[in-house]
Amino acid sequence: VQLVESGGGLVQAGGSLRLSCVASGRPSTNYAMGWFRQAPGKERESVAAISRSGGSKNYGDSVKGRFTISRDNAKETVYLQMNSLKPEDTAVYYCAAHFVIDYNRASLDPDLYDFWGQGTQVTVSS
Repeated sequence: VQLVESGGGLVQAGGSLRLSCVASGRPSTNYAMGWFRQAPGKERESVAAISRSGGSKNYGDSVKGRFTISRDNAKETVYLQMNSLKPEDTAVYYCAAHFVIDYNRASLDPDLYDFWGQGTQVTVSS
């Protein structure tokens, strides 16, 4: 699976961005999908995950209530809607795919993810 993220950019604190991740090569419906981020000098952080069905979603504690993950399987695309952005959300955001049998599993464990995109930069100014 090849993953290509887009939608990053520079936004003021309190603003919104929507990231997109387009999958190709294999049917994305075979994969749970996740978003992860990494800021300079910091460890990778799990942001959100969505199951193959789209019915199960999990979020990292720092983004709960502000970010929403969704997927459109017909378009082979996963989205991350980010609202009420804070300067501490500044990072490179990566999309990843996890091959999974369970149709309703949405893991935030990055070690389970098999394929990764190249990342898109999100910068939130104060």
